[in-house]
Amino acid sequence: MALNKKPVTGMKDILPAEMQLRDYCISVIKETYGKFGFTSIETPCVETIGNLSSKQGGENEKLIFKILKRGEKLNLEEAKEEADLVDGGLRYDLTVPLVRFYSNHANELPSPFKALQIGNVWRADRPQRGRYRQFMQCDIDILGEPSNLAEIELILATTTTLGKLGFKDFVIRINERRILKAMAAYSGFAEDDYDTVFIILDKMDKIGEEGVVNELVKSGFSQESAEKYMALFKELEESGGSVEWLADKLKDYLEPDVAKSLSEIIASVRATKSSDFEITFDPTLVRGMSYYTGTIFEISIPQFGGSCGGGGRYDKMVGRFTGNDVPACGFSIGFERIILLMMENGFQIPDQPKKTAYLIEKGVSGDRLCEVIAQAQEARKDGSQVLVARMNKNKKFQKEQLTKEGYTDFVEFYKNPIQR
Repeated sequence: MALNKKPVTGMKDILPAEMQLRDYCISVIKETYGKFGFTSIETPCVETIGNLSSKQGGENEKLIFKILKRGEKLNLEEAKEEADLVDGGLRYDLTVPLVRFYSNHANELPSPFKALQIGNVWRADRPQRGRYRQFMQCDIDILGEPSNLAEIELILATTTTLGKLGFKDFVIRINERRILKAMAAYSGFAEDDYDTVFIILDKMDKIGEEGVVNELVKSGFSQESAEKYMALFKELEESGGSVEWLADKLKDYLEPDVAKSLSEIIASVRATKSSDFEITFDPTLVRGMSYYTGTIFEISIPQFGGSCGGGGRYDKMVGRFTGNDVPACGFSIGFERIILLMMENGFQIPDQPKKTAYLIEKGVSGDRLCEVIAQAQEARKDGSQVLVARMNKNKKFQKEQLTKEGYTDFVEFYKNPIQR
């Protein structure tokens, strides 16, 4: 039986044209983030199952590609539960590996530490447009900076990068987990129920305010609390979406510095941004990861109709490894979705070197072949990209394919050159 030539469901092969775009984007990302002081690191794609299943990854912990134990450690006959069979898994994001990395190497790293990671992650998710089971993430994180300078730098670095990749008119939506909790407390929800309430709130853009009320009631919450919760959002909207108005409304449930810090982030980003975008307070923004403790943010690009990246503050996560909390904040670009949009919009990589194809007819002598290769070598020294290839029988189709790959000039070498 023939082997299966198709990639596994949810995975994809990457053709040369897309790979060239990906390489270009990575070079822009590394160069731009480098100017903001971020340095590259790399972590293994496999983490211990305990780290991946520590109730910090939200719904992603249900999507782990788990790895069986090997050799003598794998005993199928005596296994009674999953822990007897599994000891590792493929990472579902880059944050959990980063925190483990930092916990292991903190004494060797500067403080604050500004990290850049680019790598594949895996989730056993349902594939859809712009979403795969294997996909690349591009994360920047600042560990050891407790002030809102971290959020400001992360947002400016990310939006500057998006601007250099040709994106404009996008929106950074920003919120604060402590504001979310204060709004829930004001409405009468118990602290133990916050996660359930926020999961339902996160559906508001799909099911509307009435749908949120109905789902809250179906989940066992009182009609009074559900309606008071939605009324708060409506009042906030009527006030113009002011962080200050909400802070005053929630003054019995929210520390004043929380709203002040959020307002400072928004004002600072607006005053110093170098790309064409808007930053706006969105009290319905939840973010799914359980490890977020403070500010949270997402990138919304109109052409995509969904999130193209996001992040937030996770000050308690390092403490899970070391016993000592370290302030931390990160921002991740949705790399695959960015690539998809750029390809759909026909993005052309700027300042590309001239691409020339030397096509050599079969039967050209060895001496003549050396002359052609030497000619190609000289052209390469001048910065040109030169492909040397044998001429196919169907030369027209060959040239059409090369044209699609960006080759604009063709030089043909024949066994018996035409005398002019």
